[in-house]
Amino acid sequence: MASKTLYSVRDPVLKKRDDFEDILEERRNSSDLRYALRCYTPALYKGLVPCKASILKSIVLQSDSLQYVIGQVSAECGESREAVQEEASLVLEEMAHRLQLGTIRFFAFTLSKAFKAIFRSVCVNEEGIQRLQQAIQEHPVVLLPSHRSYMDFLMMSYILYTYDLALPVIAAGMDFMSMKVVGEMLRMSGAFFIRRSFGGDKLYWAVFSEYVKTMLRNGYAPIEFFLEGTRSRTGKSLTPKTGLLNIVMEPFFKGEVFDVNLVPVSISYERVLEESLYARELLGVPKPKESTSGLLKARRILSEDYGSMHVYFGHPVSVRSLAQGHINRSHYNLLPRHIPQRPAEDTQAFVNDAAFRLVRLQEENMVLKPWVLIAMLLLQNRDGMDLSSLTEQADWLRRLTLTFGAFLDWPDGEPCSKVVSSSLVLHKNLVCVSGGRVRLVVAEPTGAESTTEEAEFNRAVSVLSCASYRNQILHLFVRPALLAVAMQTANSNRRDEVYNCFNFLRNVFSNEFTLCPGAAVQDFEEACFLLGRCGAVQELQQDVVMSQSGQSTLTFLCSVLDPFLQGYQVVCRYLCEESEENLPENKFVPAVRSFTLQLILQGSLKCYEALSSDLQKNALAALIRLKTVRKVKNGDQVTLKVNKIAVNSLEDTLGGKMPTQKPVLARL
Repeated sequence: MASKTLYSVRDPVLKKRDDFEDILEERRNSSDLRYALRCYTPALYKGLVPCKASILKSIVLQSDSLQYVIGQVSAECGESREAVQEEASLVLEEMAHRLQLGTIRFFAFTLSKAFKAIFRSVCVNEEGIQRLQQAIQEHPVVLLPSHRSYMDFLMMSYILYTYDLALPVIAAGMDFMSMKVVGEMLRMSGAFFIRRSFGGDKLYWAVFSEYVKTMLRNGYAPIEFFLEGTRSRTGKSLTPKTGLLNIVMEPFFKGEVFDVNLVPVSISYERVLEESLYARELLGVPKPKESTSGLLKARRILSEDYGSMHVYFGHPVSVRSLAQGHINRSHYNLLPRHIPQRPAEDTQAFVNDAAFRLVRLQEENMVLKPWVLIAMLLLQNRDGMDLSSLTEQADWLRRLTLTFGAFLDWPDGEPCSKVVSSSLVLHKNLVCVSGGRVRLVVAEPTGAESTTEEAEFNRAVSVLSCASYRNQILHLFVRPALLAVAMQTANSNRRDEVYNCFNFLRNVFSNEFTLCPGAAVQDFEEACFLLGRCGAVQELQQDVVMSQSGQSTLTFLCSVLDPFLQGYQVVCRYLCEESEENLPENKFVPAVRSFTLQLILQGSLKCYEALSSDLQKNALAALIRLKTVRKVKNGDQVTLKVNKIAVNSLEDTLGGKMPTQKPVLARL
């Protein structure tokens, strides 16, 4: 049965989770060739026979919906209908998958070799697999994995093949098309390629949406895409994109299918393959172009140890159940189904809300390893820690995270010192132990003319690499941390004033963390509940007060948000002190990065995370949303108009100087 409830606000701690099985264990004890060539007979939606790629294309091109748009484009552009039809055919040819079992078997063999070399284990919740198997046979299924690595979609197909489930068709970026051989192999393993941006290309959008909806309506294969749109370079969840989610829900809204099952999948890595690459990208080093030669050069990773990996298939979420009482589908009957319609405002709000809640489901089922806790502690102690102190604090943090409901993979029965030492060995590229003290590893500047800037860049790479692991647990701490900072900043213990500070901070950081729009009160209540549960605060009639034993917990939680508070303050300071009156938007990130680096070199800033382009872009988005910065378009160039008084006031507020006037109080 598909689930209706997405998450419980008041008691996230008591959630029961499935057990895991290591799928590599059998692979280590039997033939990979026999595994790849075994009989593969997956159960399909309503027992359908798989559709050939050529027939699928023909169905799409002849559909009433696409033919209607072809007619529109022909009339608008003055081109013949046949010419537009040919263009649509070329778009579909570029886009469509050509799933072939032979290619799948090749990947099954080669990936078995690779996964056994780099992972100690790949653990899957088999109860989730059983739920998915049932869901595939009942209704069209959409798989929604988290996205932290290129490994994600390869692993998803590998797991489904292992369990004899229908292989998904996967939405992939056009970047892979530059990898000529590998790109075509990915196409033959189920990938269909889409542009990162469609602009105003009506025909491309029509071909794409009809292709996806045709696959969904007919249930030929599960559809897989990443709600976040791209890989997270920071380890945090990204704000979800709703375009594809809208498309896969539309057949239900129009009554073309009885229901659609959305399956959130949480993929967790003990060590991410791209960790240092991501850090460099965040510091302005261009992303390497995908290429077959680049893939061959990356073979050295096969000699590395990337620890364990966990893949958790969540409960299928029924779109029909979710929409009940929220969506009025009757207005879809006012026009023939093949005529495109813009989603109504309530429909768009529903899809947006569902997207955020699905991302939260992904976060809740992320498996956290001990290293995540160690990384968090090391980042709060940049000069290093004594190994004994690190071990003691890691044990304290373990207990706190379990109280908050963490899905923590901590070895049973092992002394904490052994668990910490084992994690430090696995991540020896990021940390070193010398003289009983643990520090981050910073690469030595290369070349005879090494500069101070290069040394600071290397330190920033180390910090951001470590932060990408700490960020994996921020979804657990962000609400209590916002409350801790609000309690520290508010002028009183009164619940309403603490809430107003909490709500202000939540609004500022709503691009930084995935916080459901309109759920400020629920998030505040959850934060109070969790801090009450761990004994850090007490809720009196109208007050929220720190308990006698709560100081250490609240101080720790304030430190969790500190890099983000400092980073946003640096952005505000730059806009007030250094920016031009009309700053070109495309110069914003390089200019802020240069400004931040100068502060670090002067010794007036120690927060290397302020150099992250992700943080800088999120800060700008917040300032635009708060109307302290405006975007102005002049021809092809977009400039930023800064209200320096308002930005300066925001900088003061983030520094702890909350304004005396309070926003209108929401009903608590």
